[in-house]
Amino acid sequence: MIPESQRAGKTAARPPSAAMTREQIFALIGDKLALVNERFDEEFGSNVEIVSTMGRHVAGSGGKRLRPALLLLASGVAGYEGVQDVLFAAALELIHTATLVHDDIIDEATIRRGRESLNHRWGNHLTVLMGDHLYITAMQLAIEGQNFRILSLLAETTLGMIEGEMIQKDQNGRLDIDENEHLEVVRRKTAMLFSTCCRVPAMLAPCTPEQQRALENYGLDLGMAYQLVDDLLDFTADEETLGKPTLNDLREGKLTLPLIYLLRRGDPRHVELVRTVMADRGFTRVPREEILEPLRALGCLEEGREKAIRYAERARVHLDLFPASRYRDALHSVLDFVIERDR
Repeated sequence: MIPESQRAGKTAARPPSAAMTREQIFALIGDKLALVNERFDEEFGSNVEIVSTMGRHVAGSGGKRLRPALLLLASGVAGYEGVQDVLFAAALELIHTATLVHDDIIDEATIRRGRESLNHRWGNHLTVLMGDHLYITAMQLAIEGQNFRILSLLAETTLGMIEGEMIQKDQNGRLDIDENEHLEVVRRKTAMLFSTCCRVPAMLAPCTPEQQRALENYGLDLGMAYQLVDDLLDFTADEETLGKPTLNDLREGKLTLPLIYLLRRGDPRHVELVRTVMADRGFTRVPREEILEPLRALGCLEEGREKAIRYAERARVHLDLFPASRYRDALHSVLDFVIERDR
């Protein structure tokens, strides 16, 4: 297996495409995305009061719906004209939501998307069960599609994401994590789900095996870029915009690429600063700026951004196998938004 750090090398020039605004992109898939949202919200209904109460809280927190939108755009590129993409888009958003619920427990989070997290409001025991409920609900929904190849893919993806979380938790607090180890966690925890969102419509549509792989790899590289930008925002975004505390990953004992670069090229003082924050689980002895200053000065943040851009450029090349269309233009534009986002 080629290490992720080598896979994200230079790629061919971007194929011609017309830039699209967010409004134009969502107009392409607006009708189907509305159906996805309806189905997603329906799945939170229950005759068990605590389940429906917690479900309303989760549903009310909103979210970008990026993964369902990505699936529907890939469906358009693949030429799928049925309605099962709506079903699987809702199922995958439920899986994503379940991972967020469980992540908040693991991370002892108090805020999610600017609102009180489930675990902070209802405690860990009920929140674990709610996350389990969401996983099973997602699989029940997917079963309606009666496509066992896709069901198998969803199960494989979910297992990969859980394994990624376990690997990251096992690495927690370690200062010797290298770039490839971190990128493998990113691939499992984030990029696999993006990849599945793009692969599912290719499995529904009359795509060639090469086109299936192209959409699968587009999603994988997009997911890598997305998470690497997310890691950067933990250092560069303001807390109000981000919807959660900044430098939160370090406080939780997680090394992301900028910190890995800092430990690799910095001096022993920088190592001790990072070690102290991890030990304190906060910034009581080390002000945030003492971490941010060397990250900027040594180019660690810029190198992390360049890595994300390289993944995005790789993702563009995979779209060459598909004819020009507004859907293909939209997938190109999604890459721009991912790199430029501020939350």
